[in-house]
Amino acid sequence: MTGSTEDYAPHPHIGGRTAALRALAAWRAAAPGAPRVVVLTGDAGSGRSRLLTGFLMLCEPEYRKQLPLDAMDPSTVPPELPAPAVPSAEGLTAAQVLWLIADHFGLRATGVQGVYAELAALDEPVTVVVPDVDRAGPVRAADEPARLVREVLAPLAATGTVRLMAEVPRPLATEVAEGLPTGTAQIIDLDAPEWADPDLLVRYAQAALDPEFGAPELPFTVDPAARLALGAAIGRRAGSPLVVQLAVHCALMAPEGFDPADERFLPTSVGTALDLHARRLGTDSQTLRLLLAPLALAEAEGIPVQLWSRLASAVAGHDMSPAIAGGLLLAGPFVQPEEVLGSGAESDGADEGRTLLRLLHPALAEEIRAGLPNVAAAQTQIAMSLLEAVPEQDWGKADPYVRDHIAGHTLEAGLLPQLLTDPGLFVQADPVPLRAAVEAVPLEQLGAPARTYLRTAPLLTRTQAPAVLRAAFLETAFVEDGLPEYAEAIRERLGLELPWQTLWSLPVAGVSAVTVGTLPGAEGAAATPVAVLVVPPGTPGARPVGAAGAEGGESGPAALVHGLVQPGLLDDADLGRIVRPSEEERAAAPLGLSRGGDYLRVWNRADQEVVAALISETPFTAADLSPDGILLVATERGAKALRIRAAGAEIAS
Repeated sequence: MTGSTEDYAPHPHIGGRTAALRALAAWRAAAPGAPRVVVLTGDAGSGRSRLLTGFLMLCEPEYRKQLPLDAMDPSTVPPELPAPAVPSAEGLTAAQVLWLIADHFGLRATGVQGVYAELAALDEPVTVVVPDVDRAGPVRAADEPARLVREVLAPLAATGTVRLMAEVPRPLATEVAEGLPTGTAQIIDLDAPEWADPDLLVRYAQAALDPEFGAPELPFTVDPAARLALGAAIGRRAGSPLVVQLAVHCALMAPEGFDPADERFLPTSVGTALDLHARRLGTDSQTLRLLLAPLALAEAEGIPVQLWSRLASAVAGHDMSPAIAGGLLLAGPFVQPEEVLGSGAESDGADEGRTLLRLLHPALAEEIRAGLPNVAAAQTQIAMSLLEAVPEQDWGKADPYVRDHIAGHTLEAGLLPQLLTDPGLFVQADPVPLRAAVEAVPLEQLGAPARTYLRTAPLLTRTQAPAVLRAAFLETAFVEDGLPEYAEAIRERLGLELPWQTLWSLPVAGVSAVTVGTLPGAEGAAATPVAVLVVPPGTPGARPVGAAGAEGGESGPAALVHGLVQPGLLDDADLGRIVRPSEEERAAAPLGLSRGGDYLRVWNRADQEVVAALISETPFTAADLSPDGILLVATERGAKALRIRAAGAEIAS
């Protein structure tokens, strides 16, 4: 055992890595000479996640009670301290990771720089461990790991009150510590000779082959001598813990014809694990790689099993269903199936009982992707196949994977801007991955609808709005941005009953007050519903009101008169003739209005039920509600009018 003696028991989860554990324990103890920042890195599959998981077991007060601490090397056991903050980066954006840290420490900052400033002002140092940086981001092609390193980890490392440890891919490892004073940071590369532990691979292989730890009973697993010899051979040839795992899986899942004495079929790398397994099962390696290609190109937690054949055939350019039908033993050692239940409160049951398929490790994806002639072309074929899988081109009927992750595939194919013209996709897709994909496209490549979505997406993700409320927010945003045809498509084509219809939007700055009213018609003609907007003096089209207006001055407030129902300014309207609703009329109206800083709620007076909830990315400056249910709203962006749907209808709020 490297850096230890056999007098001590190894960590039961790790089985070795004594030198690295000693360094991590010294960091945790803030021992003299220990760095404040530790970057744990290595090749994909080097075991860095396993090492960090085992170390965190020692840092969690309740879990460490279950470990044989008295039998372990004391230099590998950190002191008992409060558990560190451990914001896993898997699937999260850089901003989400930062706010997890802020929430953990109870910071009050409302902006990014405020988080770092509050951390720097703390009286005592705080400890942060960030695992899974390589798995950051809801969309792979958006390169979120690099953003996380540059926008979060590097600033944290530069903050003197933060003791930071992060598990980072090797290409980004030096960026975390760049510019720090000598001795502040340490990079632990598990593939470097001083940190490697060759004996670990042998012990890992021998344990994985042992029926006591779950291996099936086979001639080479039940015979101790054969098991130890095979484990030693696997560990000696394997270059990493992942290769050990793949070698054992291949032997155990397809034992027929496996000769433990024939080392020719024991892999030395991820690529040879694929090639040797295919050859042993009488199949060419290319077939296996094409079977696994959709999983290597997949987003999120993997692809639904029912899409596997379709997507493999799309990448291969020919029907792969026969190979998949008979390829369970072939692909099995490299695939991890996962049963998933409903996706949350909005789930309609479509996700229940679904099986997702993902590759056993990201390093497998890297190997398979590297062997594809053209990744963008393969993603194009997958994207086209996913589009064909949308029933009647109705995104509301699409498989959740297709709906939520087609943007990630088209992003890597270079086709995402062409996809961002369908309001149905904007409404139905999960806004977290869709927003991440759209943000990865240069702004100048986005059309007007995509820019509207990008502007609205923070509101959609912050509120976790269900589809009907996403549709309502986007309907309003399209009207605000002068895209009425998209607003109409949301109202008419998607089959959703929206809580409101946006009648008009007026982009005028500085609206400080609004009121609804009516302008009596001449000689018995019908009255015209109007909106009065109080605006700064000098606003084009506005006229002074009050005493200033009577005197012809410009120093007082001014007002714009706009049709309440029909869009358009009423330049010749006489402010003095406008009739406001009386208090009695308002009290007798079926709907009431409540207002907060960034929200408005319209509720049914009869049963107090909320029938519409409007939230804004910019604070509301004024609001009024007409007796017949037209909501007049002003924000920093301007003013708009929304017709609230009939009282009593249900809406998620």
